[in-house]
Amino acid sequence: MPSSMNLMLLLLLLSFLSFQAVHSSSLQFQHPLDPLTKQEITTVQTVVQRKYPTSNNTLTFNYIGLHDPDKPSLLKWEHSKPGTVNIPRKSFVIAIINKQTHEIVIDLTLKLILSDNIHTGHGFPTLSVEEQNDAILLPLSYKPFKDSIKKRGLNLSEVVCATFSVGWYGEANSKRAVKLDCFMKESTVNIYVRPISELYILVDLDLMKIIEYHDRAIHPVPTADNTDYRLSNQKPPFGPKQHSLATHQPQGPGFQINGHSISWANWKFHIGFDSRAGVVLSTASIYDLEKHKSRRVMYRGYISELFVPYQDPSEDWYFKTFFDAGEFGFGLSTVSMKPNRDCPSHAQFLDVFLHTGDGSPSLLENAICVFEKYGDIMWRHTETGIPDVTELLESRTEVNLVVRSVVTVGNYDNIIDWEFKASGSIKPSIALTGILEIKPVDAKHKSEIKKDEHGTLVSANSVGVYHDHFYIYHLDLDIDGVDNSFEQTNLKTVRVTDGSSKRKSYWTVETKTANTESDAKISIGMAPAELAIVNPNKKTAVGNQVGYRLISGATAHPLLTEDDYPQIRGAFTNHNVWVTPYNRSEKWAGGLYVDQSRGEDTLAVWTQKNRNIKNKDIVLWHVVGIHHVPAQEDFPMMPLLSTGFELRPTNFFDRNPVLKTLSPNDVAWRECPK
Repeated sequence: MPSSMNLMLLLLLLSFLSFQAVHSSSLQFQHPLDPLTKQEITTVQTVVQRKYPTSNNTLTFNYIGLHDPDKPSLLKWEHSKPGTVNIPRKSFVIAIINKQTHEIVIDLTLKLILSDNIHTGHGFPTLSVEEQNDAILLPLSYKPFKDSIKKRGLNLSEVVCATFSVGWYGEANSKRAVKLDCFMKESTVNIYVRPISELYILVDLDLMKIIEYHDRAIHPVPTADNTDYRLSNQKPPFGPKQHSLATHQPQGPGFQINGHSISWANWKFHIGFDSRAGVVLSTASIYDLEKHKSRRVMYRGYISELFVPYQDPSEDWYFKTFFDAGEFGFGLSTVSMKPNRDCPSHAQFLDVFLHTGDGSPSLLENAICVFEKYGDIMWRHTETGIPDVTELLESRTEVNLVVRSVVTVGNYDNIIDWEFKASGSIKPSIALTGILEIKPVDAKHKSEIKKDEHGTLVSANSVGVYHDHFYIYHLDLDIDGVDNSFEQTNLKTVRVTDGSSKRKSYWTVETKTANTESDAKISIGMAPAELAIVNPNKKTAVGNQVGYRLISGATAHPLLTEDDYPQIRGAFTNHNVWVTPYNRSEKWAGGLYVDQSRGEDTLAVWTQKNRNIKNKDIVLWHVVGIHHVPAQEDFPMMPLLSTGFELRPTNFFDRNPVLKTLSPNDVAWRECPK
């Protein structure tokens, strides 16, 4: 009896230890660049609150993120045996404690604060979701506001408000504050098309109270008719009819997900996530079939900032010049995606943990989806020029891999894709949808408008205001190695004057290598040119430097004057391309503290040092812009408006890397080497 009991106890113990081992391993990160886990965010909260107990301190966590590991150490870790290179796991925290902004670095393993510094410069941290939620409720119990609503004959229970950052317009002193705009939700959920105009509401976030209020005038609230976008509220006729598509992958997905590491076709890369940047892609390398090895392309890529300046200088609108990543957080604004709607049925999803204002972890399900995209042509040729040979056709079907997330900041949804191609290209893209910001006007027809309303009349009494969307990508490209250079190849016309040809002209190229940051400030579209990151230390079999070129989409340049306050803060849009030497601290093109910043810590300021970038570890910054002139088709819900660019191999391979790639339905199927 005792022996059987001992055996039972032993089995129970082994079972418990097995459970603990599995459970513990599921809580551990697998890659040094993995997003913070639930337990790590809780550790941050615990460690900070241990030093600053909430019983006698006011404490808000505005940013909790991974403290970037040392790049050389991480590259060494990648190529070493497990356990031989230690990468300390740390978190970087920005917290407002007793109205002071603290920058805190925490060792997550030791659970110790390594440094704790107070920010004394200009600008404030990213707004927390919770303080914004508290602020928008204030008007509903504020008597002057309630009187204004009553004066307009509106129902207070149908009013909702939203926060807007205040910007900076030369003020000597700043306080943490937001402005509120309010809207009517009566008869529609499309609140942004039903603004209550001419109400000025300023909220002090530290005091959490309305500190300034003005009711300047009364304009009618635009009608709710035909503005609701919910399917349940739509009435026939519907159309045009779309037929369904059933997708099936008989061999299963062509990619593997191990934690946050992805293997697909000839690509391997890592998917991270940050509460400010959102999705961060890292350590992307591609397998070279001819060289029998993987070759690095990109160390890290993400959207560093999104600048959205509206173009109405009136009192109600002038301050609407937003920096969505720095002020509101791209990660904090990432939303859960719906299977079979936002991503195809064969997509796989990744969850992430965000942090709340009190430092608690918050699960965001379906934050990222990964799927294969079918149907395009990879390459083809029809040969008809060989005598005595029946028409020859060779064609390959393209399958690409897409990593997708959706960031919703207020009225706009940003669908952010990173598309990988087996040919070696990476195609980042953005698709905008959502709702225009509407300014109420008295006019029901364009003929009634007698002055510049700074927008398009998209419906009766509704002007969609002109604005821009400027996304800047941080692209730390390591083309076949860390040390790279930036080249601009200009296309120039040459006239034939010596009678050597019947032609009078042709074009040729002239390549220049940028020595310093000033050499690499490029405004695309001013003259035809090819832009590339090359590795001057590696050459192809025929002697060309290996590289990747930037193929931009439609370009947009800022139209604000450089001395205008929003443009001072958004000076990183002054050029479409910038190149800087790698610096771990230079992550945010608009500066670390963007809310009410003064343009003192931007990419434009960093590059004034004019540092050497030739044959160095360099970072490419690319601005993708849209000048948005609203149209009636954008109302009441805007169809997708897309832009993007391509990073394409340029003499990186010795020949077409997908020449031997077979289409999915070809009988002979061969896996790419792992």
